[in-house]
Amino acid sequence: MLRKLLVTAVTGLFLTGPAFAADLVTMPWSKVVDQARAEGELTWYVWYHQPEFRKEVKAFETQYGIRVNLPSLSNANDALNKVMAENGRMTGDIDVIAMGGQSGSQLDMAKLFYGPILPLMPEAKNLTDQAEGTDWKGYGIKFWGNQTGLAYDSNRVKQADLPQSLDDLSKWMAANPQQLGFNYENGGSGPSFIENVARNVLGLKPDDKVTKVPDLKPVYDWFNTRKDQYVITASNNDSLVRLNSGEFLLVPSWEDLLTTLQRNHEIGDNIKFYIPKFGMNGGGNVVAIPANAPHKAAALLFISWLTSAKTQTTFNQDFGSAPANTAADSSKALVPAAERVNSRNWNAPLSDHDITPGFIANVVQK
Repeated sequence: MLRKLLVTAVTGLFLTGPAFAADLVTMPWSKVVDQARAEGELTWYVWYHQPEFRKEVKAFETQYGIRVNLPSLSNANDALNKVMAENGRMTGDIDVIAMGGQSGSQLDMAKLFYGPILPLMPEAKNLTDQAEGTDWKGYGIKFWGNQTGLAYDSNRVKQADLPQSLDDLSKWMAANPQQLGFNYENGGSGPSFIENVARNVLGLKPDDKVTKVPDLKPVYDWFNTRKDQYVITASNNDSLVRLNSGEFLLVPSWEDLLTTLQRNHEIGDNIKFYIPKFGMNGGGNVVAIPANAPHKAAALLFISWLTSAKTQTTFNQDFGSAPANTAADSSKALVPAAERVNSRNWNAPLSDHDITPGFIANVVQK
C-alpha cells in the first residue's frame, strides 16, 4: 500500500512538471482544451487595465469553465521580477505573464518561458511574436497593440488642416502659438512626439541604420527656437484633460488611453486622434507562459482566447488597442487601418532613451 501511495504521489508530480507540459506540444488541440478544463484555473499577471480585464475575462470563464485570477500589480516590473525570482522553483505562481515588447531583448527566453508556444496556437498564421523591435522566438505572442498619435479638438480644427509633415507642424505652431501641449515624463506619448520630431529634423528614415547617436544639437535648437509656441504638460492625462477643457488644440496621446477615457465619459467625443505622416511610435505587449507555470494547458487556452480574432476585435472596440490578430476587425478604431503605415518603432533608428534625457538637459532645463 505504501509503495502504491508513493507511486501515485510521484506520478502526480510528474504530471504537473515539465515532462507533462511537453506532451501538450504533441496533443491535438481538443485534448489541450480538455486538460485546461481539468486544471480549472489560471493566474494572469498583467499590470494595466486590471479592473477592466477582470470584466473582459468573464467571457473566457463562461465559455470554458476556467477561473482567471488577476492579482493586483503596481507596475510592469512586478510580474517579471517574480518570474525570474521563481525560476528555480519546480512550480511557480504565475501561469500567464504580460510584458512590454521591448523587455524580451534582455531575457533568456528558453530558460524563463515554456514553449515556443506560437506554433501551438490555432490562429498562429494571423499572430506574431514580434513586438517593439524584439523577436520573442515564439515564446511570447503579441496580444496588445498600442499607438501614440496626436489628439485634436475637432470642433476647432479641421481634419484638412492637421499638420502631417514637420514643415506643416512648424507652420501650424507658428500660426497657433501655445496651442500645442506635450509631456516629456509621466507617460510615453510626449517622448514619442519629441523622438519623431528629432528623427525628422535629422532627416532619418524609418529603415535607416544608426550605429551611434548623432549630434542632437539641431534637435534642441528646433525646440528652443519655438519655446513660445508650445507648452510642457505634466503627463499624458494632463495633456488630454487640458485639450478637453479647451486650453489646447493639439496634444500627443495614446490611442488606447483616449478610447478608455471617452468610453468612461471623461473626454468628449469631439476629441479625435490621428497618426501624422511624420510618424508617431507604436508598440505592443506580449503574453508568455513561465517555464514552471502550474496550469500550462489552461494558460495555452487562455492565450489562444486572448489573441483570437474575436477577442482582439473586442479589445479594439473596448480599449482602442491596435489588433494583434490580422483577422480582427478594427473598423471601430480611432484611426483607419491605412493610417497605421505612419507608425514608427520605439527603438529605431533612434530610441527615446537616446533623445529624451538630452531634451530635458538642453531644452527643459535650459
